[in-house]
Amino acid sequence: MPQTEEKILLVDIEKYFETRRQTVKICAPLHTEDYVLQPMADVSPPKWHLGHTTWFFETFILKRFMPGYQPYHPQYSFIFNSYYESIGERVLRVNRGNLSRPTVEDVMAYRDYVDHNMSNLLNVLQDKDMSAFEKFLVIGINHEQQHQELLVTDIKYILYNNPLMPSYLPERENAERRQVKDLEFLSVPGGMHRQGFEGKGFAWDNEKPVHDIYSDDFKIANRLITNGEYLEFMNDGGYSKFNLWLGEGWDKVKAETWQAPLYWHQIDGEWMNYTLSGLKEVDPDEPVTHISFYEADAFSSWAGSRLLTEPEWETSANYFKPNIKNGNFVESEILHPASLNNNSELCAQLLGDTWEWTYSGYFPYPGYKREEGALGEYNGKFMINQMILRGGSCATPENHIRTTYRNFFHADKRWQFTGIRLAK
Repeated sequence: MPQTEEKILLVDIEKYFETRRQTVKICAPLHTEDYVLQPMADVSPPKWHLGHTTWFFETFILKRFMPGYQPYHPQYSFIFNSYYESIGERVLRVNRGNLSRPTVEDVMAYRDYVDHNMSNLLNVLQDKDMSAFEKFLVIGINHEQQHQELLVTDIKYILYNNPLMPSYLPERENAERRQVKDLEFLSVPGGMHRQGFEGKGFAWDNEKPVHDIYSDDFKIANRLITNGEYLEFMNDGGYSKFNLWLGEGWDKVKAETWQAPLYWHQIDGEWMNYTLSGLKEVDPDEPVTHISFYEADAFSSWAGSRLLTEPEWETSANYFKPNIKNGNFVESEILHPASLNNNSELCAQLLGDTWEWTYSGYFPYPGYKREEGALGEYNGKFMINQMILRGGSCATPENHIRTTYRNFFHADKRWQFTGIRLAK
């Protein structure tokens, strides 16, 4: 094996095992009963996430590159396939929480079996397979990191649906409190700009190809909208004024009786917020989160502003060049948006804390090409009826995010750490 390839491979294998350990670490505070629940269709049981990410490496790497590999269980592909039509049939998404078997112990043994074989694969891997192996390994690592974020948000929703509203994390001591900086709008010059990923390193196919975009001059808010500002919207009747809402959003408000962000409860006249450390008073200085695109748009209308478009968000990131080290990501172990405090960046919180809704649909870039084979189903087939979010959140791994990263959800979804940044 050439020395340069060996160095690249060793780095990725180390990251593979680091990523696998992190997934198990996220689940460590859970009790066995917590692993199985699925309180809504969007949420998958933690046990399923553990199995699915393992199935991904087994299916796309071990079966492909390891001669004579024996799958751990003949039915696990049916249980842990997510949506890959080209792979075969699978359990319906809404039924993932109905499976008491395989047990948590079985799934952990499955993870150990695949990890052991991934380690052994290095001894039999042929030089001619190195490039393809490297590609699938990096994709698999990034895929598991996506599921780590989903694990955090799914665990929160699972625990929230228990009347006890148990805590997942111990209470953290509050840092010294500081005044949140005033909301200001920063000018970004228009013109031709580059959008999309280029250069070295990994990116999903939906971030490519790089292309030119034009924008007029615009202004971007210097930080995220806070709970206190969102409370002003609520207290001014924001959820009762139909003229602020898109038609579908207003229908959702009435059908679901929305009155506040997800996880907020009014108790004895005070707004309380369920966090992964339990129920707390709403902190007015923290970024508002767990809101839908409809709510973000209604707030922006009430505030006399608008949401950024996706090209404007990426243009702003290229212009202000946020320091990823200033972001609040999963590594902080806060797992909650943090008040601005010490962030001295001119345009703060572009990375971390909350995903930022944009007023752009999830569509392919000009010249987009899907990955070949089954992996072509990963992004491309979802490019309809979804909205783009940018910037990552407090549940995103720091080394997983970049300014070209495109997240996407339907406009009514609220269980992710989603927030608001205004534009003019």
